[in-house]
Amino acid sequence: MRSLRHKMSILMLVSLIILAASLVMIFGWYMKDRLIVETSSKAQSDLTICKEFIDLKYPGSWVVRDGELYKGTTKISLNSDIVDHIAQITGDNVTVFIGDTRAATTVRSSNGDRAIGTKASENVATTVLKNGQVYVGNADVIGQPYQSAYAPLRAENGVIIGMLYVGISQASEQESLKRSLITMGGIGLALTALIALLAGLFLRKLVSSPSPEDVGRQPETATEQNPQSPPGAAEIEKLEDAFIQMAEQIQTLTGEINRSTTTIHESSPPKGSLNAMLEQLKDFEPSNEFSSVETVSQEFEPLFGLDTPWNNGADALPKGLNKATLNQIVHYLEKNRRPISTEEVAEGVKLTRVTVRRYLEFLEQCGVLRSEQKCGTVGRPVKIFIPL
Repeated sequence: MRSLRHKMSILMLVSLIILAASLVMIFGWYMKDRLIVETSSKAQSDLTICKEFIDLKYPGSWVVRDGELYKGTTKISLNSDIVDHIAQITGDNVTVFIGDTRAATTVRSSNGDRAIGTKASENVATTVLKNGQVYVGNADVIGQPYQSAYAPLRAENGVIIGMLYVGISQASEQESLKRSLITMGGIGLALTALIALLAGLFLRKLVSSPSPEDVGRQPETATEQNPQSPPGAAEIEKLEDAFIQMAEQIQTLTGEINRSTTTIHESSPPKGSLNAMLEQLKDFEPSNEFSSVETVSQEFEPLFGLDTPWNNGADALPKGLNKATLNQIVHYLEKNRRPISTEEVAEGVKLTRVTVRRYLEFLEQCGVLRSEQKCGTVGRPVKIFIPL
């Protein structure tokens, strides 16, 4: 039972872990795609906000004077305050280009300085500067992938003289996604452990506790089948049986000493009935010294004699059998003259099923009992002994 419960618990735990891991992976793939879509949408909307902000804050046309970019009368080239302010509002990286060259930017190079004078990627320059279209998507910015949005900057005559850029670092996106997955994985692991614990307790109770139907039919189906016992029960039963056999052997030896001073019956009642068996047992008187071993047998009169037909001419019962115990079992059978099982006799005389079964089979060999198999509703047939 314990092995089965452990296997079921492990199987359920592994299944829950696989399920949780699968859900985290599916969630990660889904969130990655959703995050790309959301960041692209955010970059495009932030780009519109930046254009409107600059137009409201700095009125006038875009123009290039002496190689510097202006918005109306405000110089934009190398004006870090403008791009920093917009970046603070949107949370994005912001850059203003003259042509394809960065004139003011929040993007920093590997040495930590602002990436002034660096170029935009070729595919972006082609789309925005040559084709005059808005570019939204993944773009390489100073060797790093960004979700970006670029819009052309046009002079008063409509000529494209630069670009406005906002972008979100994919590294920060991935870090955010990683933290979300770790959090979700931790929550999933905690829930898995809790469910596994509850399932283990449920399985332990389910496997270790027999159903009412099993309890009701146990005397019929499990009596003669030696059903599985909890760990340790079989060993305890073996020790109990060994102790009883030792006590029976001591009782037999004491009886032989006592019988040396008594007379032996010369005639034997006919075998084949419990009454005859009781007549053959009436000269036995157990020793008081061992009354604590077989206390139940003292309730009956001393009844045993050695001159019985099942002794095969010997001065003792077959090895392992005791006269006092035989007397006790025969008395019980005489009081309950009906088909009876080993389980019921064992409970009546307060002995183990293994011990009682040996005596009942001996009485069957002597012709006092006969046995037959009784089939229950479930399980194996049960052996029933019938007095003759």
